[in-house]
Amino acid sequence: MSPTNPVEQPELVRGIGLTEATSLNMIDMIGVGPFITLPLVIAAAGGPQAMLGWILGAVFALCDGLVWAELGAAMPKAGGSYRYLKEIYGPDSLGRLLSFLFIWQLSFSAPLSIASGCIGLAHYAGYLWPGLERTILTHTIHVGLPLIGTLEVSVLVMPAAWVAIATAAFVVFLLYRRITVLGKLAELLWVGVVLAVGWVIVAGLTHFSAARAFDFPPGAFTLSPAFFMGMGSAMLIATYDYWGYYNVCFLGGEVKDPGRTIPRALIISILVVAVIYLTMNVAVLGVIPWREMVSHSGGENNYIISVFMQRIYGTWAGRLITGLIMWTAFASVFSTLLGYSRVPYAAALDGNYFRAFARVDPKRRFPTVSLLALGGVAMLFCFLRLADVIAALVVIRILLQFIVQAVGVMVLRHRRPDMPRPFRMWLYPVPALMAIAGFTFILLARKNFLREICYAVAILIVGLAIYLVRSWRRHEWPFARVEG
Repeated sequence: MSPTNPVEQPELVRGIGLTEATSLNMIDMIGVGPFITLPLVIAAAGGPQAMLGWILGAVFALCDGLVWAELGAAMPKAGGSYRYLKEIYGPDSLGRLLSFLFIWQLSFSAPLSIASGCIGLAHYAGYLWPGLERTILTHTIHVGLPLIGTLEVSVLVMPAAWVAIATAAFVVFLLYRRITVLGKLAELLWVGVVLAVGWVIVAGLTHFSAARAFDFPPGAFTLSPAFFMGMGSAMLIATYDYWGYYNVCFLGGEVKDPGRTIPRALIISILVVAVIYLTMNVAVLGVIPWREMVSHSGGENNYIISVFMQRIYGTWAGRLITGLIMWTAFASVFSTLLGYSRVPYAAALDGNYFRAFARVDPKRRFPTVSLLALGGVAMLFCFLRLADVIAALVVIRILLQFIVQAVGVMVLRHRRPDMPRPFRMWLYPVPALMAIAGFTFILLARKNFLREICYAVAILIVGLAIYLVRSWRRHEWPFARVEG
C-alpha cells in the first residue's frame, strides 16, 4: 500500500457535458442485460407478472438515483462512492475504513459487471456461430471457510469465453486515450444502442398479441410466499439491468458544470430506460410465449431477441439484430470500464490504495494502471456462468456499497447541514429509506439467498483484516497514536 501522503498527479480534464454524461449512463444501463435476462426474470417470477419486478426495479432505481444525485452534485470529483463514504463517515476515522472496503469490494464487483457484458456479447455471438456455445469443461469449486460455510464457484469453459475475453481486451485498448475523445465515442456507440432497442420495440408492437403477452398463470398475483420469493429473484435481475445510472458519478472530476449535469444525467437516464425496458419486454412477450422461455434452459434463451426477430422477419433479421445487440453489449462494457477505472485511481491519490493505481498518462491524462488492472480481472471472470455473475455482483454491491451509501446521505445531512448542495433529494428522506427497504427485500426474498451473502461476508472479512493490519503498521485509525 502507498503511504498516507497524497500523490501529486496531473488534473483530469472536465470534458463531459450533459449529452455525453447521459449517453455514458444509458449505454451502461442498456447493455446486454435486457436482451439476455428476460427469460431469467420470467422463470424467476413464473410468468408475465415479472413485469412488476421491472416496475418496482425502476422505482427503487429512481430512489437510489436521488441519493447519488445529491452526493454527486455536492462532491463532484473522481471516485464516486469512495469519496462519498470517506467524507460522510469521516476521512480520518470510520470513513477511511468504509471507503477502503468499498475499493476492496470494487476489485471484485467491477470486474464482475464488466465480465457480465462480455459474456452476454459472447452468448449472442453463439447465434451467428453455434460452435461457440459448445461446452469444453465445467467444474464447481468448493471452498470451506470457518464461520462462513462453503463457497461454490462454477467454472464454465467454452469457445464463447475466449470471445468474451477478447472483447474485454479490445475495450481496454479503446479506452487507452483522452477523455474528450471518449465522450464523442460514447455518443457514436449510443447510436447503435438506439437502433437495436428501437427495432425490437417496433417489431414487437407491430406483431403484438395481448393474449400472449398477458397470459398470466392461475394465482399470478396471489400474495403467497412463492410470489414474494419469485418477485425478489426477479427484482435482483431487474436491479442488475437498471444499474449504470450512477456511472457519471465516478467521472465527477471530468464532468462540466457537475452540480447541474450529474443530477440531470441520472434522472433522465433512469426515466428513459425504465420506459424502454417495460415497452421492449412486453413487446417480446407479445410474440414469444413465456411458457416457451421457461421450458428452455440456455440455448435459444441465450439469444432470445435473435430468435424473436427471426420469427418475425426471417434469418436475415436475426443476424442483423444480433450484430446490433453485440454492439450494444460492447458499448456497455466500454462505459462500465471507463467509469470504474477512475475509482481505484481516486483512492490511490490520497494514500488509501496501492500507489501504482494513481499513475496517470502524462499526455492523454487518464489512469493507466487502474484501467489495466480492472480489465485484466474481468477477463478471468469471463469463465463464470452469467447467472452466477449477476447474482454475486448485485448482492456484493448492495451489502458493501448501496445500503451504506443510502444511510450515509442521511448521516451527512445531520452532520454537515450547511454543506453546499447544488441538488437536494426530492421528498427527503423518503427516497433513501425506500432504497434501503428495496435493497433489503432483494437480498432476503430469494431462494438460496445465503450463497451470495456468504461471498460478500468473505470479501468483507478479508478486506477488514487487510485494513486493520495496514492501519496498525501505519498507526492510523483505529490505532492512531494519541498525542499527549
